[in-house]
Amino acid sequence: MLPFSILDLSPIGEDHSVRDALEQSRRMAIKAEEEGYKRVWLAEHHGMPGIASAATSLVIAHVGAATKTIRVGSGGIMLPNHSPLVVAEQFGTLEALLPGRVDLGLGRAPGTDMRTAHALRRNLESGAENFPHDIVELQRLLGAPEENQPILAVPGMNSQVPIWLLGSSLYSAHLAAALGLPYAFASHFAPDMLIDAISIYRDRFQPSASLDKPYVMVGVMGAAAETDTEANRLFTSSQQQFVNLRKNIRTRFPKPVDSMEDLWTPMEKLSVEHTLRYAAVGSISTIEAKLTDFLKETEADELIISMPIHDIEARLRSVELFATLPMMEKTPPSP
Repeated sequence: MLPFSILDLSPIGEDHSVRDALEQSRRMAIKAEEEGYKRVWLAEHHGMPGIASAATSLVIAHVGAATKTIRVGSGGIMLPNHSPLVVAEQFGTLEALLPGRVDLGLGRAPGTDMRTAHALRRNLESGAENFPHDIVELQRLLGAPEENQPILAVPGMNSQVPIWLLGSSLYSAHLAAALGLPYAFASHFAPDMLIDAISIYRDRFQPSASLDKPYVMVGVMGAAAETDTEANRLFTSSQQQFVNLRKNIRTRFPKPVDSMEDLWTPMEKLSVEHTLRYAAVGSISTIEAKLTDFLKETEADELIISMPIHDIEARLRSVELFATLPMMEKTPPSP
């Protein structure tokens, strides 16, 4: 058994508004807490009409205020888009508002296209090159201040917000191991390097003040329903979105369709199905078989599931169904 968590991008569905998307994220977090999930993470993306979580720390505060015990955090904050001091102040504030419940997952991708990334960062090369140093600086700002420390994060200092490293490559595995941080691999959309990255991380892990042994979280896309047919239909929204991304078509999160055959070419189908090959889609028996094999292969410590389903009631039902799996370790409410 292992903990299950939720990764949410606050999808803005067709015929829905940003307000609708944020309200749906709130409802999803409440349902996840009720069902015993360990954490709900929000992801930073920019310039995408189908995603409402760009101001990630604000959305974390929104879902955190609606819940009582479940951990909330980022999956992740794209650190090169921000100064470490700003991130420390934001997450120090979140920790003050939601004590003992906040996670800070960090990535180094832009979370957008290059022109939008330039508008965010101004200096793209500096942001990526400084990533390891920025993590260390952020750790210092969130920890106990040193004597005569010239720059203080207020809020932030002494908050000890747990930092995670997120990644989809071998670079992130090496860095997470060297820094002794928990590691979350984005296998829900980048499956190719998963096994090698986990192996590198575990083999090269250096114990740190925050973590004494490796801890691996792996991700899957998910859509659970009463039948395989209905779940596969719900999942066509994600398949359409991935086709659109490959064409650089920016739209709101599509409604599901009965068939994808007229919506993708054979090459697009092959590419999307490869990208989403770890997706857990179907009835609960189908999903159990899929996840049993996946978790045996990865020997993960935690599973995080992205469930971008267009209809919120179907999304909440999927959250509920995943929680019936026998391999899920339920997180009890705090006293």
